Amino acid sequence: MPAPERLPAPGVTGQGDMEELLAKGELTVVGRIREASNAVLLCTVTYDGASADCVYKPVKGERPLWDFPDGSLAQREVAAYLVSEATGWGLVPATVLRDGPYGEGMVQQWIEARQPQDDSPQEELLALVDGEEAGDGWKPVAFAEVGEGRTALLVHADDPRLRRLSVLDAVINNGDRKGGHLLPAPDGRIYGIDHGVTFHTEYKLRTLLWGWAGEPLTDEARRALTALAAELAGGAPLATRLAQLITAAELAAVRERVAHMLRTGRHPQPSGQWPAIPWPPV
Repeated sequence: MPAPERLPAPGVTGQGDMEELLAKGELTVVGRIREASNAVLLCTVTYDGASADCVYKPVKGERPLWDFPDGSLAQREVAAYLVSEATGWGLVPATVLRDGPYGEGMVQQWIEARQPQDDSPQEELLALVDGEEAGDGWKPVAFAEVGEGRTALLVHADDPRLRRLSVLDAVINNGDRKGGHLLPAPDGRIYGIDHGVTFHTEYKLRTLLWGWAGEPLTDEARRALTALAAELAGGAPLATRLAQLITAAELAAVRERVAHMLRTGRHPQPSGQWPAIPWPPV
């Protein structure tokens, strides 16, 4: 299943133009997303006749994390976007690091999640099912307590778009892939957002996308990882840019994770030494 084309914002003709709009445009704060644990501001950005909605996360609004003492969450979000672009899959909305009304922060294209049409059901990516079998079109994740002593099987869709995201999460060592971080967009893509807790040197993968754990990688994934390994080589543009956003040890760990997946040819599995499922899962 090839990735669909990304739909541009008004006045934007390509991904490079979107990055320029986000980096150079005038940011106007519209409101705050209060459900977020850190400061997340909804903004509009305007530049050279083009405009778009976006999210602005100022570094000043980040809550310190004891296990991520270096750099900022904003830098990690940009690094995740750059790695996503290097795979060719376009799994993360356009993201830049820039100055804004409240100082330096991450600015990311706003993705309006696709709403169900009157004549079509809402696309389900996650579900709870009774019994011990996931059923056709689903991959099992884990059993969950649903109240009154009952348990249900947590499953996710057996969808190549989610499978690409699971590969990206393994590369960037995503410690927080929740259901609410998956956005089905009008352009047919599924975007992943909220990548501040990534790139740790220790194995901290926590995700709801464990359905392919231990399974062989697809040919598409192996090609993407091979290309990414070349982009991560010393002196390559991606490696140079990542070195400005994450530590040298973290960059080395990215290279090793990619190399390990290529050696084994399989999706990683939970370590057993770290909670495998994020909490809360949504």
